[in-house]
Amino acid sequence: MKVVIPGGSGALGALLDRSLTAAGHQVVTLTRRPARPRQVGWDGRTLGAWAKEVDGSDVVLNLAGRSVTCRYTEENRRAMMDSRVLSTRAVGEAVAAARRPPAVWLQMSTATVYAHRHDAPNGERDGLIGGDEPDAPPSWRHSIDIARAWEQAQAEAETPHTRKVALRTAVVLGPERGGALDSLSWLARLGAGGPIAGGAQYVSWIHERDFARAVDFLIARRELAGPVNLAAPNPLPQREFMRDLRRAWGMPLALPATRRMVELGAFALRSESELLLKSRRVVPARLLDAGFTFEYPRWPAAARDLVRRLRGR
Repeated sequence: MKVVIPGGSGALGALLDRSLTAAGHQVVTLTRRPARPRQVGWDGRTLGAWAKEVDGSDVVLNLAGRSVTCRYTEENRRAMMDSRVLSTRAVGEAVAAARRPPAVWLQMSTATVYAHRHDAPNGERDGLIGGDEPDAPPSWRHSIDIARAWEQAQAEAETPHTRKVALRTAVVLGPERGGALDSLSWLARLGAGGPIAGGAQYVSWIHERDFARAVDFLIARRELAGPVNLAAPNPLPQREFMRDLRRAWGMPLALPATRRMVELGAFALRSESELLLKSRRVVPARLLDAGFTFEYPRWPAAARDLVRRLRGR
């Protein structure tokens, strides 16, 4: 198969490039700064010469979108929204204009679209879409708005011959330097990885191996379309998540942090406290119903594997 990955120059794009290439597929990455073979330039906004890569391809896997690890200033909010919506519209235009359109268009989305909640998990059919929770700050609404606009841009594309899947993805954890696991590991190793604001908020996650396998599974399963949650089936409270990560590093000590401490720390690091305080209790109901099996369904085993590999690097 030929697989085109718009916005594939980051860690997730590299992961999927490796896994798909190893499986014998031809992978082309669309990036703003092409520097290697099999990379093609695009601006992430408008239809261009890059669209010829989509015509005749078998799969389009759009990962484009500005990082959410930043302060949510008006400028950054606009950049996060535009980078997702405009790139998705451009991909939709390329698919619609193709003489031989791809069979499937997998579109990156986010599990953040679901409500902040502790009482029950959010599956695709019965999950609560966020934005109206009485116990969530109004500032968290913007992430929901971005997620909904992102998915709407794909849904509105006129691509009748192409199956569309929205990948509502939890945090993907791998051993790369500078990634989410690396940052959390530094907290754990320094003894600062204790409960945050009590630690009852749920963490949804997925091992990078299962993320790549789920993408391959969705490409093959022609009956699956629409939103699909890419998350391990056992989310857990933040205090347990960090406890298991500390154990994997052999660090027994942990200092707790209050909500105010997290907000001050996020401000100093030019990030947002929402990333640590929102309860994301998401389960992959459609994947499980379709017969997908996780290699790492529970966090303790995943943490041990990822820490072992991070140590090796």
